[in-house]
Amino acid sequence: MSTRVGALVPAAGRGERLGGGTPKALRPLGGRPMLLHAVETLLSSTLVSQVVVAAPPTLVEVVGQILGPRVRVVPGGAERVDSVRAALEALDDDIGVVLVHDAARPLTPAKLVDAVATTVLDGHPAVIPVLPVTDTVKEVDADGRVVRTPPRDVLRAVQTPQGFRRDILYMAYANRDLPVTDDAGLVEALGVPVTTIPGAEEAFKVTRPADLVLAEALLAQFAPGDGQR
Repeated sequence: MSTRVGALVPAAGRGERLGGGTPKALRPLGGRPMLLHAVETLLSSTLVSQVVVAAPPTLVEVVGQILGPRVRVVPGGAERVDSVRAALEALDDDIGVVLVHDAARPLTPAKLVDAVATTVLDGHPAVIPVLPVTDTVKEVDADGRVVRTPPRDVLRAVQTPQGFRRDILYMAYANRDLPVTDDAGLVEALGVPVTTIPGAEEAFKVTRPADLVLAEALLAQFAPGDGQR
């Protein structure tokens, strides 16, 4: 396996829950597009040597101008899986480890990016950052009745970037029919073990307006060069 690390960012979604009429990845955070924050984190990591972004097809040129020449921008698809496939195909041939990162996690620290990549390079085929679940979670049926209450101590909230050996991720995306919500789910379906590492509180996903308010508040606390990002 090549030790060169590439990162994919599927950013073609509309992000309707966030509102505002602008694609979620391009919503401003601290006066700059949220996508730019996420990509800068990847570029500032020690191990990532290539970044590919899947953008809305009509905005490929615009996104390319925002991100600059160090980032390859390709047209994304109607669904997230389509965007990841498009970005995966655009990676350099000698990339051996692939990270997939949500544009909507703009405050993810670079040290988490490197931790995921390092764990894959250490021999784990699939790696995801996770946090313990603090809320009580209920499983309910179609009528809204509680079926059971899973114990919190075995539950984890999953973040990105998620890291994979390139050949494993490629095989996972060759299966077009599995309804999953993250890349690790596709890999799990292959029977490949997925390793977890500790995530980061600031790597939360900006999905709703309240998340954007929190992200703005946290970003305002980051001093330039303080190593938080």
